[in-house]
Amino acid sequence: DRERAALARQRAAPPAATTGWWGRLGFWRGATGAATLAAVLGGWVAVGVQQQGDARIAQLQTELQTQVASQKRIEYVAVLSDAQGQARGPEILVTFDAQHQRLTLQRVGGYQEASDKSLQLWALPPDGKPRSLGVLGEAPLLQLATAAEAVQAVPALAISLEPKGGVPGEGGPTGPVLFSGSLIRSLNL
Repeated sequence: DRERAALARQRAAPPAATTGWWGRLGFWRGATGAATLAAVLGGWVAVGVQQQGDARIAQLQTELQTQVASQKRIEYVAVLSDAQGQARGPEILVTFDAQHQRLTLQRVGGYQEASDKSLQLWALPPDGKPRSLGVLGEAPLLQLATAAEAVQAVPALAISLEPKGGVPGEGGPTGPVLFSGSLIRSLNL
C-alpha cells in the first residue's frame, strides 16, 4: 500500500515547475511563429530582389542593344586633298556609315569658299559620269543622308566649287574640282 499511496500523492501533486525559458511552452510557440514569419518574409524579399534583378538585366540589355545600334559602323573612308596636286595636305575627311546610311564630311584643312559659292560632293563611278551626293554647308562637320548603293562600287569622290546652292540638275560639276580622293573600304567593320 505504500506504493499506492506514493503514486496517489504524485498524481495529486501539481506538476514540477521547470526552470528557465527553455521549459516554457509559450516561448517555443512564439519562437516557431517568429521563425515561420521570418521564412515567409525572406522568401518574399528574395522573389522581389530576383524580379528587380531580372528587370534591371532586361533594362541593361535594352540599353546595350540601343548603344550598339547607334554606334557608327564606318564602311568607307576617303581623304580628299588638293585635286591640282599642290601639296597642301588633306582638306576633307569623308566616312560612310552604312548602317545609318550617312556620309560624314569633316573639314580638316583651312579652305573656306566665298559667300557666293558652294562646295558640292560628287561620286566618281567607274562609268565616268559624276553623280552629286550633296552640297556642303559651311559647318566644319556635315552629315548627308546617302543610300549605300550611291557609295558602294564608287572608286573616288571629288568636291567642286559651284555657284551658291550647287549645280542645278544632273549635268555634273560646272566649276573647278578642288579636292578629290579614293574611296576605300574600311577594315573596321
